[in-house]
Amino acid sequence: MADEILLYISAASDLEIERDLVGRAITEIPVTLGWRIKQTPHGEKVPDLEAVAKADVHLMLLGSDIRAPTGMELLIAQRSRKKPLFFRKSNAVRTPAAQVFLREMERSEKWRTFRDNSDLRHQVLTALADHILNNAIHYSLRPDEYEGLRSWREELEKAGPQLVEETRGGTGESGIIISTERYVPSEGILIKKPDQN
Repeated sequence: MADEILLYISAASDLEIERDLVGRAITEIPVTLGWRIKQTPHGEKVPDLEAVAKADVHLMLLGSDIRAPTGMELLIAQRSRKKPLFFRKSNAVRTPAAQVFLREMERSEKWRTFRDNSDLRHQVLTALADHILNNAIHYSLRPDEYEGLRSWREELEKAGPQLVEETRGGTGESGIIISTERYVPSEGILIKKPDQN
C-alpha cells in the first residue's frame, strides 16, 4: 500500500513553465494520495538519482534543448526498469543535441506530442489518472474514490484540452503535496482555515 505517488519530471530549463504547469495540475486529480514531485535540478546541481530509480511515474519532456543531467536521469530510469512517458513539444525549434536525442529515442520509445500547455496539461492528467486507476489496489483507493476518479477521467476526456494560464510560481522546483486524509503529522499541528472544523 502506498499513500503517495513519486513523480519525477525530466526537462531542460527551456520548459520551466511546462514543469510548473504539471506540478500545479496534479492538484486537480480527485484522490487523497499525497504527491512527491522531483525534477531535473537547475544549474550544476546533482539530480536525485534515487528518486529517478524509485519514481512511480517519470515524465520526460522535450522542448528546444536537451541538457545534462536529463540523459543521466533517463539512463538511471532504464537501469531501474522504469519506463518514462515521453512528451515532445511539436512547435519547438530544436538544437542539434535535441534533434539527435529525439532521433535516437524515437527508435525505441513512443513519443506523445503536445501543441501547447493546455494540451500538455490534458495529456499528463489523463496519463496520471490512468496510472492511478490501473494501480488502485496498490494505492488503496476506496471504492468511492475509485469511482470518482474514473468519472473525473471520463469528463476530462470529453472536455479535451482547456485553456490554461501560462504563469510561473510555486512548483517549478521539487516539492511535496500531502493529503490530510491520509497523512497525520507526528509532531506539530495541522493548520486549517478558520472556517474548517
